[in-house]
Amino acid sequence: MSAFNVVRFRVKPGQEQKFIDLHRSAARDIQGFLRGSLIKTGDRTFCMIGEWISMQDLVNARPAMIKVLDTLRESLEDLGGGLGVTDPVSGESVVDLKP
Repeated sequence: MSAFNVVRFRVKPGQEQKFIDLHRSAARDIQGFLRGSLIKTGDRTFCMIGEWISMQDLVNARPAMIKVLDTLRESLEDLGGGLGVTDPVSGESVVDLKP
């Protein structure tokens, strides 16, 4: 089954459009990347969800994902609780749901 990564962000006031535009222009030609969605989850809060062919593809892509994150860091607020500017999780899909 495929693998997914989810990253939660909080954007500094006035930086939302810049944050969205940086995601639109980020390189997506990463081996094993199937698709992604940036979701606005609240006031200045977003989650990025990526789908990957396999967990190994996701692991291999982490350096490239960090490069993308480096272009976003100045627009992000610390999430608190020792998290820093992101709250990432990832794993393999265990159930595939279809309509």
